[in-house]
Amino acid sequence: MRDKPSDLRACRAFLHSLESGNAIMCTMSSWQRASRRHTLLAIVLTLFGIGFLIGGGILLAVAITPVPDISSFSSRQIDQSTKIYDRTGQVLLYDYNRDAKRDIVPLTAISPHTINATIAIEDSNFYAHGGIRITSILRAILVDVLGGTLSQGGSTITQQVVKNELLTHQKSVIRKINEWMLAIKMEQVYSKDQILETYLNSIPYGGTLYGIEAASEAYFGKPAKDLSLVQAAYLAAMIQAPSYYSPYGTHQAELAARKDLVLERMHTLGFIDDAAYASALPEEISFAPAARNSIIAPHFVFYILNQLEEKYGSKALMSGLKVITTLDSELEIKAESIVNQYALENVKKFKATNASLVALDPQSGQILAMVGSRNFFDKEIDGQYNATLASRQPGSAMKPFIYALALLRGYTRDTVVFDTPTQFSTACQPSDVTNNTPPCYAPENYDGNFRGPMTFETALAQSINIPALKTLYLVGIQNAITLAKSFGLTTLGDPNQYGLTLVLGGGEVRLLDLTGAYAAFANDGTKNTPTGILEVSDAMGSVLESFSPQSSAVLPPNIAHDVSAMLSDAPARLPEYPLNSPLSFSGYDVAVKTGTTNDTRDAWVIGYTPSLALGVWVGNNDNSAMVKSVAGFIAAPMWHEAMAYALSKYPKAYFSEPSAISSSVPPMLQGNWRVPDQNGAITPHSLLYWTDKNSPQGPPPSNPASDPQFAYWEYGIAAWYASHPELFFSNPPIFAPISFTQSIAVPSL
Repeated sequence: MRDKPSDLRACRAFLHSLESGNAIMCTMSSWQRASRRHTLLAIVLTLFGIGFLIGGGILLAVAITPVPDISSFSSRQIDQSTKIYDRTGQVLLYDYNRDAKRDIVPLTAISPHTINATIAIEDSNFYAHGGIRITSILRAILVDVLGGTLSQGGSTITQQVVKNELLTHQKSVIRKINEWMLAIKMEQVYSKDQILETYLNSIPYGGTLYGIEAASEAYFGKPAKDLSLVQAAYLAAMIQAPSYYSPYGTHQAELAARKDLVLERMHTLGFIDDAAYASALPEEISFAPAARNSIIAPHFVFYILNQLEEKYGSKALMSGLKVITTLDSELEIKAESIVNQYALENVKKFKATNASLVALDPQSGQILAMVGSRNFFDKEIDGQYNATLASRQPGSAMKPFIYALALLRGYTRDTVVFDTPTQFSTACQPSDVTNNTPPCYAPENYDGNFRGPMTFETALAQSINIPALKTLYLVGIQNAITLAKSFGLTTLGDPNQYGLTLVLGGGEVRLLDLTGAYAAFANDGTKNTPTGILEVSDAMGSVLESFSPQSSAVLPPNIAHDVSAMLSDAPARLPEYPLNSPLSFSGYDVAVKTGTTNDTRDAWVIGYTPSLALGVWVGNNDNSAMVKSVAGFIAAPMWHEAMAYALSKYPKAYFSEPSAISSSVPPMLQGNWRVPDQNGAITPHSLLYWTDKNSPQGPPPSNPASDPQFAYWEYGIAAWYASHPELFFSNPPIFAPISFTQSIAVPSL
C-alpha cells in the first residue's frame, strides 16, 4: 500500500528495524514503497538529528537531576486509599487500598521463572540498556507527533519504577522528560538487580495486592520462590492492567491469551526450551478463591475500578481518589437478593446456575444497579464473573429493533404479515416449507405452530419468528445492524455472519448494552451511553471529571412511542401470556420483551418505563444449555419482582400516545388484508404483493414477482388459505395457532 511520507505503518516498521539492529536491511527500495517523496537518507539523518538533540538534552539534564534514595522505594507504604461511594455520596461501597498487602522479599526469594517472565513481557533488554531505549523514545516521539497524542508506551522497567514511585501519571512532555532523566540517573547509581527487586516488590497485581510475594500468596497460596512457569506467566501477564486482567473478572480469556504471549516471548528469548514451551501452553491452573472484603456492589465496584485504571493508571488508585458513582445502593442490595433467590431456584428448575441484572436511568444512562452474578463470592459458579459485560446471544430480544426500523421506513403497527410455513432460501423450492437442512432455511416458531395473518404489534408481542424474519427481509440486514449499533449494540459483527437469523438473536450483545438500547425507546428515541461515574476528585479535592450525558438521537420520538406501545400491549400477548403474567403490572405503563436462544442457552427479559430500564439474563457461564423452556418462565419471575420494587421506588410515569394509523396508507398497513387483488379476487397476498418494501406507503410494485422472495411467501399464504378458508371469512379474523404437521393440498401458483 502506497501512502504519504507520514504513513505510520512505514515509520513504525523502519523504527522497529532500528531497534532490532537491522537498520542496514531497510533498503532504498523498501523505503520507497512507503514514501514517494523522501529518501531513506533524509529520514535517517532527520531521526538521528532528533536523537542527537534529545540525547544531548537528556545527558545535560541528568547531570543536574537528583535521585532519591532507592531504599525509599521498597519501604514506601500506601497511605492513601481510593474511596468509591454510591450516588448519594454517603454510602461507601469500597475503600480500595485500605487493607493493602505488600511483603518485601529479596530477588533471591523470587523464582527465576517469575523474573524471566516479567523481563520477557515488560523489558526484554533490561540487562543491556542504560535505563531508556533511544529507539523506543524516537518511535514514541514520531508516532505521537504524527498521531497528535502522547500515548506511546515502550517504557523500560527502570522507567516504570521511576514513574510509579516518583512521578504522576499525567501525560505531558515535561513529565516524560523527567522520567527519562531519572531513569538514566537511577541506572548510574543502583544495580540492575536492585532496580528489578524494587520493581517486583512494588508493582500492583490487582485489588489491594502490591508486589510479587503478596500476589503469589493471594492467587496461588504459595511464596514467590515456588511459582511454577505457568503461574509466573499469568502474574507477568497481569502487570499491564491488573484490574482488566483480573483472573476473577470478565476478561479471563484475554488474560489467558496474554499469558500465552508471555510464554511465547520467553521461548523466543531463550528463557525456556521447546519442551517447556510446548508443555506450558496447554497447562491449566487454578486460582485461589478471592478473599471476602467489606464491599457493596462488588461487580459494579470493579467495573468502576477498571475504568479508573484505564483512564488514570494503576498508580492513581493509590493516590486518594474520591469517586461518586451513579449506583442506587438500595436498589442494588434489593436486586442482589432477588437475583440470588431466583438463580438458586433456577438451578433445580432449569439447570441454570447463574443470573445477572442491570438497571439504568433512561434519561441519563446512569447505572442504578449492576448484579453480575448470583453471588460475587460463589466459587462454584465463578461468581466474580460479571455476566452483565459478557457477550451472549439475545434471542428474540433483538426483534424490537427490527420492527422499529420497519416503522421508520413507513410501515405501521397494524401492518399485516403472515405467519405461515415459509422457505426463505432461494436455493430451494418454495414448496420446501419443512426443509431446514442447509442450504434450505425453513425455520419454525418456538411452539411449532403458525398463526396466519398477524399485525406487527401482535407478532412482536407474542414473539413469533416467521413475521420477524419477513420484517427483517423487508428492511434489510445491513440497515438493521447499522440501526442496532447506533443503539449501542456495538458487539454485533458483519451482516454476512448472521443472515436473517439476526432477528432471532444470531449476534452477540452484552446485558449492559442491551438494557441501554431499550432505554432509548423509553427516552423518546434518544440514547444515553451507560455510565457509572458522577464525579471523581483527587486527594486535594480538585474535581478530575464530572458526569456529562453522552446523548444521541437514534429514533424519531413518534417511532419510539410506537415501539413502546407495541411492547406494553398486554392484550396483544394473548394467548401466549395471560393478562396477569409476570410481564404485566396493573396500573403501570411497562414495556417488555423476552428472548430465548436455541437450545435454551440464554434467557432474557428487558423492560422499561419512562423512568427506568431493567434487564435480566439467566444462563450458565460456560454457555451450556438449560432445560428447554422460554424466558417467560425462566427469567420473567425474577425480572418481575425486581421491576415491582423499582416501580415502588421511582416516580410513576406514562408513555406518550402512539401514532395514529392513517386511512390513506395501503390496506395491509391498516390491518386489512381482505381486499381484491389485481384480478378482482379476494385472495390473501403477502406484503410483497401490496407494497414496495423500500417505500411501503407508496404505490405497490409494478412487478411484485420480480422480488426473489415473492413466490416463497405467496406459497405459504396460499397453503394457509387453502387449508383454512373459514379463517379467511371470519370477521374479525381468527388469530389462532395452526398446526401444519399434516400434509396439505396446495394450489399451484
